[in-house]
Amino acid sequence: MPEKEGDAGDEAGLEIVEKENIETNIMGEMEVKIANIHEKIENFTQLVSELLESGKLMFKELSNEFEERLIMIHKEQVEKWQEDIKELQFLDASNEEANSILINAQCLLQNPRIES
Repeated sequence: MPEKEGDAGDEAGLEIVEKENIETNIMGEMEVKIANIHEKIENFTQLVSELLESGKLMFKELSNEFEERLIMIHKEQVEKWQEDIKELQFLDASNEEANSILINAQCLLQNPRIES
């Protein structure tokens, strides 16, 4: 009988060791899962950081292109208006000249010369 009691003690000891091994395996699995989640967080954080940097660069380039285009539109519009001013000044000068000729003609018609 003493052997059976020893065997029972060994079996109980084995059960405890097996339970500890199962608990260790479960804890090990949990640690692995947690480590995997931490790795996912790190990878996602890196991706977000890269996207932010590329987004900043893209917006900076887009901003520069927008600024250049807006300046060009302004320059073209100002040149167009300056050309319109020149045309109006030329038209005004032509009108002044025509008005002067008409006034001279009117004066000549109102004051006919008497030739002897």
